[in-house]
Amino acid sequence: MRLLIVNVGSSSLKLSALDGMTLLWSKNLSTPEEALDEAAIERAISGQGPFDAVGHRIVHGGAEFTKAVVVDDRVRRQLQALIDLAPLHLPKSLAGLDLFTTLLPQVPAAACFDTAFHASIPEAAATYAIPAEWRRRWPLRRFGFHGLSHAYASHRAAELVSRPVESLRIVTCHLGSGASLAAVHHGVSVDTTMGFTPLEGLVMATRSGTVDPGLVLWLEQHVGMPPAELASTLERRSGLAGLAGTGDMRAVLEAEAGGDEQSSLAVAVYLHRLRAAIAAMAAAMEGLDVLVFTGGVGERAPAVRSRAARGLGFMGIWIDEEADEAAQPDAEVTAAGAAVHTWVIEAREDLQMARELERLFA
Repeated sequence: MRLLIVNVGSSSLKLSALDGMTLLWSKNLSTPEEALDEAAIERAISGQGPFDAVGHRIVHGGAEFTKAVVVDDRVRRQLQALIDLAPLHLPKSLAGLDLFTTLLPQVPAAACFDTAFHASIPEAAATYAIPAEWRRRWPLRRFGFHGLSHAYASHRAAELVSRPVESLRIVTCHLGSGASLAAVHHGVSVDTTMGFTPLEGLVMATRSGTVDPGLVLWLEQHVGMPPAELASTLERRSGLAGLAGTGDMRAVLEAEAGGDEQSSLAVAVYLHRLRAAIAAMAAAMEGLDVLVFTGGVGERAPAVRSRAARGLGFMGIWIDEEADEAAQPDAEVTAAGAAVHTWVIEAREDLQMARELERLFA
């Protein structure tokens, strides 16, 4: 099956053409001007077809969409109704969906959801301790995100350790500009660090991660900070950027090595949250067999991997720091005698989407 995979980011667009699980071609349109420019996209895909289907990564499927679906007018209306759940991400994804439908009107379009992999998390992990009437009236639950990456990384890890994914307890660490962890038990997600929105959980490049909701209420009530400013600050001026002045982990680590105190604090906060979350994910499965690092930071920042692991030896996690320094995905970095296998795995959301589309169109 020949597929075009469309991955719309906040200011970029990644396109991939696959024949089954074989990558034929990929291209990044990395500037806001190019990302959803019809002429630039038409040039990019010219000569790459024909395609049997176009798969679109959609960040939020709400409670309605728990697996990939063919997009028709009804589904498109349902997706439009979900915009309030992800106002920063869904409009761009839907604009990409509409544009490719215009460019390739005869090719079926399908949506693959980043929230779908986490639809399996138990109620104890999905439920906020808020009034039942709120939860009945509105979709106030933990959804989780980065599901396509977590699904691929966990199944790839099982292949690499030569064991059925159903027999393993895996923590996948998707560390990039956005960052989240998943606890994958018997091949399904049973917990994750992001929640109702992609703001919950770990420290990220520009996102705060979890903060006390009382802090947000205090800023609104006592400082008079408007909700729009609060949202923008927590989304775009917090995280590493708020602590160290930049969301680029490589730059933060370089500044830390040069003695910059704010960068040292930023790394310490990042690692503190990361270690705690890895332990929490393992607790959700009553143990851990495999730890996976993926995503831009997860794949390319050995200092983050090795320093996170130094605080987790009590769980049987030990990294061979020499192997870790040289690791190129997919690579094992487990130290001799460690109880937990640790792997660095390339993020391949395109392959996960291809699998889902092949099942959908089978």
